[in-house]
Amino acid sequence: MSANGFAQTSSVQRGQALYQSRCTACHAIDANQTGPAHRGVMGRRAGSAADYKYSDELAGSILVWTPKTLNAWLADPEKLIPGQRMGFQVDSRRERADLIAYLATLK
Repeated sequence: MSANGFAQTSSVQRGQALYQSRCTACHAIDANQTGPAHRGVMGRRAGSAADYKYSDELAGSILVWTPKTLNAWLADPEKLIPGQRMGFQVDSRRERADLIAYLATLK
């Protein structure tokens, strides 16, 4: 394990493949769709992407997207921010780490 608690074997390439297969039904990198755009998500305040209508709960959150908060979000969005609208979770810790590694490249 690395200092941030994620497996050192997380893979950007696996994360990109997972993103393509699981996330693109609702999200895109550079455009808001059913879900908000993901470019620049790392370090951004949750609920703050331009021109996207978030739930009141997410828009009112003070959460900032970091590897730790993204891991909690992907594991169980409703547990992290009750009332949010994302109805999808990633049960595998390794898959969450891979997705987070990929999202971190989208600057």
